[in-house]
Amino acid sequence: MLTINSITVRLGGRTILDNASATLPPRGRIGFIGRNGAGKSTLMKVIAGTLEADSGSIDMPKSARMGYVAQEAPAGSTTPFETVVAADVERNALMLEEEHLVASHGDAHRLAEVHERLIAIDAYTAPARASRILVGLGFDEAAQHRPLDSYSGGWRMRVALAALLFSQPDLLLLDEPSNHLDLEATMWLENFLKSYRATIVVISHERDLLNNVVDNILHLEGGKITLYPGGYDDFERQRAERLAQLASAREAQAAQRAKLQDYVARNSARASTAKQAQSRQKALARMQPIAEAVTDPTLVFNFPSPPQLKPPLVQLDHAAVGYDGKAILEQIDLRLDPDDRLALLGRNGNGKTTLARLLSGQLPAMSGSKHAPGKLRVGYFTQYQVEELDADDTPLEHMSRLMRGAAPTAVRAQLGRFGFSGAMAEQKVGKMSGGEKARLALALITRDAPHLLILDEPTNHLDVDTREALVQALNDYNGAVVVVSHDRHMIEASADRLVLVDAGRAKEFAGSLDDYTDSILGKGPASPEGGKSKANKKEDRKAAAAAREAQAGLRKAVKDAEAETARITARRNEIDRALFDPATAVPADKSRTASDLMRLRGELDRELAASEAKWLAASEALETAAG
Repeated sequence: MLTINSITVRLGGRTILDNASATLPPRGRIGFIGRNGAGKSTLMKVIAGTLEADSGSIDMPKSARMGYVAQEAPAGSTTPFETVVAADVERNALMLEEEHLVASHGDAHRLAEVHERLIAIDAYTAPARASRILVGLGFDEAAQHRPLDSYSGGWRMRVALAALLFSQPDLLLLDEPSNHLDLEATMWLENFLKSYRATIVVISHERDLLNNVVDNILHLEGGKITLYPGGYDDFERQRAERLAQLASAREAQAAQRAKLQDYVARNSARASTAKQAQSRQKALARMQPIAEAVTDPTLVFNFPSPPQLKPPLVQLDHAAVGYDGKAILEQIDLRLDPDDRLALLGRNGNGKTTLARLLSGQLPAMSGSKHAPGKLRVGYFTQYQVEELDADDTPLEHMSRLMRGAAPTAVRAQLGRFGFSGAMAEQKVGKMSGGEKARLALALITRDAPHLLILDEPTNHLDVDTREALVQALNDYNGAVVVVSHDRHMIEASADRLVLVDAGRAKEFAGSLDDYTDSILGKGPASPEGGKSKANKKEDRKAAAAAREAQAGLRKAVKDAEAETARITARRNEIDRALFDPATAVPADKSRTASDLMRLRGELDRELAASEAKWLAASEALETAAG
């Protein structure tokens, strides 16, 4: 069991965590969520012991082993395999002691104890286990034995993650572990965590991971933490109910406050009632305001719509692409039309980014042909653009440089499409969160209303709410979209076509994303063509697009019905308060008689029944449509 006791942390004069407390269940799988910059990583560091809190404490069993990935990626001439095996400190020490005892004919009793402990911790199967973890995270047999210095920082962070998983701590702390992973490795990690037998606390913004792996959600907001049972969908439902109750309570409190203030104003000057007025003034002072639900005006994505171009936007015929005269992908036949929504699948290193660069015009076709209209404008997003932003400049300065000659109002309007309005447009980039920098990069690449958006891992550092806003903006965008992402929710919600990049080829994948993920987990084949004709695949794409559109409408109907039900329930609660305690009635109900209130309540009961019926019908229709 892990207990977080009244943790307060102040950084740079700002309170990040404010008396935060929660008790996490033993062997719980906890999804830790909150908006970007809320303080999730800060609390994780406090739990891990790498940051000292200003006040409060973390309690856990003294014998419990904790595992946390350091910020620095491992480096040097050692191999990924050696690094992972070395992570089990106890095993390595026992293996050395065993070797010494055997060589020196030492204490036989101690040797037996060492043997017994080595068997208990599965020490002799450790090399095979280390290799399986590395394979799951994308390292084949040859890659496991190359020096770490031959890998990029992202791949070395995978090694750090593999070492942590191999060490099997009693408390596993993971801070956005899928940021450096592709879809295939993310799927493997999900399955690994599902079967992990100790406590997990994972900061994640992946809806699927938060629904499929965790059994509790720890939500951080306004410096406080709240534990909700269930996965992310359960959290959303419970939080919506809680917010509806808070809204109702705020209205009741506002009415009571108005009544007290009115009494004080009318009676303070009278000697006969001054004492009572003074008492009510004290009651007003003691009344703690109920916080209003926090809304974030910066949660904005709004891609400018491009002028129409005749299809196709891009046509590849038997094209090859690569670097320094060496082809990475060959025989590519691919067409992109103005309304296409395409997702590129395949492990990192197979050529997804290379294909994206060919489509964007950054790389030429080495052979075959590529045709695109001369007026085609492409917006190409990568993490490198986020990293290359000037920390000393503001969003306004970045955009002004790229929109040289444009009116200041046009520059600010483009920034406003992505939530950088007013003072936010003039903050230094160095003080912005990773999610804010990603939003700025998206604002910059879409300044000229591109006909084609190519997004390479756009969701890294975006929280769940921001990812959902991005998906909605992509669905509203009138141009074509090509996306590379390890976020299955984003692919499912925004892509109608799948292209598998594998073994030097890029071919349309005829099945669904579920078919592809099944193939990753060994539940089915990953045949790109699936024996379907082009005509059939085109019909499938149309059907997929229609199904996605229909499901989006049904999801909206479910949410609208939920909101309507919450509104009616809150109003009915107001009527009940007015009936049983007229003093707490909202102003509109104070002039109504009891019979009027009962009549209103009856009408609300009928409205509530109709709303619940709407919700049930929409939910059943959505379940049927989802299959």
